[in-house]
Amino acid sequence: MTAHTYRLCTQSSTDARAPIERRLKEPVMSVQFGRWNFDGEPPDREYLEKAGRLLAPYGPDAGSSYCDGGVAIVYRAFHTTKESRAEAQPHLSRNGSVLTWDGRLDNRAELILQLDHTLAKNCPDVLIAALAFERWGPNSFAKLIGDWALSAWQPSERSLILAKDSIGTRHLFYSVDGAQVVWSTILDPLVLLAGHSFQLNEEYIAGWLSLFPGTQLTPFEGIHAVPPSSFVCVKRNRSQVTKYWDFDPDKKIRYSTDTEYEEHFRDVFAQAVRRRLRSDSPVLAELSGGMDSSSIVCVADALIARNQVDTPRLDTISYYDDSEPNWDERPYFAKVEDKRDRIGCHVDVSTHRVFEPLNEGNGFRATPAHGTCKSSAHAKFAACLTSQGTRVLLSGVAGDEVTGGIPTPTAELEDLLATGQLKTLAHQLKVWALNKRKPWFYLLFDAMRGFFPIALFGLPESRRPAPWLNPTFVRRHQSALDGYRRRMRMSGPLPSFQENLSTVDLLRRQLSCLPPEANPLHEKSYPYLDRDLLEFLFAIPPQQLVRPGQRRSLMRRALVGIVPDEILDRKRKAYIVRGPMKAVSAELKPLIDLGQQMISSSLGVVDARAFSQAVLEAAGGKEVPIVILKRTVGLELWMRELKPGTWRRPTGDGLRLLAPRTDKCFEVSPTSADV
Repeated sequence: MTAHTYRLCTQSSTDARAPIERRLKEPVMSVQFGRWNFDGEPPDREYLEKAGRLLAPYGPDAGSSYCDGGVAIVYRAFHTTKESRAEAQPHLSRNGSVLTWDGRLDNRAELILQLDHTLAKNCPDVLIAALAFERWGPNSFAKLIGDWALSAWQPSERSLILAKDSIGTRHLFYSVDGAQVVWSTILDPLVLLAGHSFQLNEEYIAGWLSLFPGTQLTPFEGIHAVPPSSFVCVKRNRSQVTKYWDFDPDKKIRYSTDTEYEEHFRDVFAQAVRRRLRSDSPVLAELSGGMDSSSIVCVADALIARNQVDTPRLDTISYYDDSEPNWDERPYFAKVEDKRDRIGCHVDVSTHRVFEPLNEGNGFRATPAHGTCKSSAHAKFAACLTSQGTRVLLSGVAGDEVTGGIPTPTAELEDLLATGQLKTLAHQLKVWALNKRKPWFYLLFDAMRGFFPIALFGLPESRRPAPWLNPTFVRRHQSALDGYRRRMRMSGPLPSFQENLSTVDLLRRQLSCLPPEANPLHEKSYPYLDRDLLEFLFAIPPQQLVRPGQRRSLMRRALVGIVPDEILDRKRKAYIVRGPMKAVSAELKPLIDLGQQMISSSLGVVDARAFSQAVLEAAGGKEVPIVILKRTVGLELWMRELKPGTWRRPTGDGLRLLAPRTDKCFEVSPTSADV
């Protein structure tokens, strides 16, 4: 044991000072908070107690802390596996490092053999991660496959390491200034306990009003997010972000027959599902009428039948809306229920409000994505989740994007262009032109435009900024509003691989600002974002995924006999949903009133007149970018909730919230409902 002082202070979940109100934001497994005062002065006890109360609703099982000199770490547990119930965190390593872990480690057995084959097979994930960090340092992060975030305080080096998994399924935020570094799983304590004002991050706002903000951003200048596949090293008042892993463009998988690709896909997809069924309580899976969720449920059932998973049971939850004539999902998810001989929970979402009203006095909302409304559909979801003690929810998010759900030949044609296979290119253009019923030169143009600067051909209609955004704001943040799109390169990795990386980056950004998850607390997991599955899909020829007239060709072929034929043969779920347009009509007066005095307009983000015009057009049935319209409303309501003072634009381009009748920046003050 080293000479420094180590103390674990344990609290039970019944601590009277724990949660003041049980409200939940992002889905998390466990939560952590830490502060390092560079001058060595211990953090104030009352400050730590406030931080602990903010974390408590997210970690109801147990709480503990580490205190040594200028460093304090608070941990709250939310257990989903039998191994996690035996862990003690923060974890003290043999070399004196203090590691806090939030996650699920998927390649446990492999790492145990590499690190210490005498370790018990049921040892906690945090112990394996700590041993890996002790042996390999930051090089260990690439070896940790799963969904995770960790912090590692190294007293001997006076350094702090913050790291996240390759996809970024967990949240970890930090703030560094001249006096201290503070880090947390949730944003609330970093904002509410800072004791100073924050300037809003314009780039985050621009990303929120397009294809999601950059993964390193938060709404507040000075507070950052640890990017996926990266770690942050903090020494004194300096911080450095380092990327530790990325997909390998040189990794290629080539088989001689379709059957071999199908067998490999079944193996790696089953592994992705099995990893997320590692729970000592029943697991709940979202089941729609599409191929993504249906495949997860059917494969999970096969694994459970063979006793290859830990969970005792898999339940399903399905959503329907009979008011939408083009959204008739029940016949399809009923086919899966028939196959498994079990009816799941059915939730009517027809009463869901697309435009949430301002819900004041409901606690601090850290981002525009954090909703506050509770609906009858949510109540039924909560009851379904809690009735069996379920703590893990499986989602089919990303299946469409990574398995060839969009039937386009662009990736294949770009590869042929880049590799100079002109004869094959001519043949495939003819085949795809017949299938798409388009002239071949249209398809060739679509493939070629990706190699040229955006300014040459302009943005496609679907990617243009919303017409109600202020033109000056658009010019200042064109990259974020364009989704950080880069043109294809002829040299280097194949264009299809470059496109895959762009897809993953978009999914990472989506995960980084997920909409809020209300009570009850649960962990959300995504089989299609499994690292090994993605590596396989990115290493095979694009023709395996999409063929003329065969979207998701590989997935459909591989899952014959596992997923009902009605699901595999179903046409793509592309339909126009009337709900948002009806919602605009129903909320027309409040939305028009909202446009009269918009904070976002006074700050130069939105053109209020153009916004009101777009609302009227949407109510009249004209097509407008409804998702961005909803986000604009959410942004405006969020700003109003933060505003006990007055928003103004100070000198310069930054957005800042000012207190009334002063020149001081507004300091977000916690109320009893927040701390």
